[in-house]
Amino acid sequence: MPLDPPRPSARAQLAAVVARSRDAGFLPGPLAAAPVPAGARAAAVLVLFGRLDDRPSGHAPAADVPRDLDVLLLARAATLRSHPGQVALPGGRVDPGDADVVAAALREAREETGLDVDGVEVIGTLPPLPLEYSRHLVTPVLAWWRRPSPVRVVDVAESAAVFRAPVADLLAPANRGVTVVRRDGAEWRGPGFVVRHGDGEHLVWGFTAMLLDGLFTELGWTERWDAGRELPLDPV
Repeated sequence: MPLDPPRPSARAQLAAVVARSRDAGFLPGPLAAAPVPAGARAAAVLVLFGRLDDRPSGHAPAADVPRDLDVLLLARAATLRSHPGQVALPGGRVDPGDADVVAAALREAREETGLDVDGVEVIGTLPPLPLEYSRHLVTPVLAWWRRPSPVRVVDVAESAAVFRAPVADLLAPANRGVTVVRRDGAEWRGPGFVVRHGDGEHLVWGFTAMLLDGLFTELGWTERWDAGRELPLDPV
């Protein structure tokens, strides 16, 4: 009986998504249909995956999903004018001194989390995604943490928390749902993830949740979850 071929590593799976995006223009979920705002400014986010340390994940994913990965996230300060209190990927606007979007993502991650970028292997970029609310065109930069370094809140005026979220916990059906924004008679619905850090919980929603949801789906990691379960938004 022939043996099943070995599953590719998580890093190889991420590299394959980057390659497919170059050929097919992969855009995750609702972001694919979003219009590009006029005069949109270039920005980039770092989607940094690494191996979990000795902290156990609370959820055992399906057999074909890596059990030992995490992704770097931060919680924005509640006092910020743009997206206050939201959980986000490290990143920000491309500055004139940045060589390209990759350089911008690494610089922003270093400034926001204290990350040692010398330990980060950039796998590649996904096509830019429009963020209509703040009029940005955001390039996701996929990366692998080949030599992890300590991370922390560098500036309390910018971030309230910096943490590594286990991917298995993000994928857990019990931690998934939808967020609903109702405004001026219209309704916006999108995916949401509940993540735990320290003694508290954070809700990942909006752009970050759509990007992660689309990426997990493209990787084939998504588990069946209740798309009718509404997750309440933080009043902030």
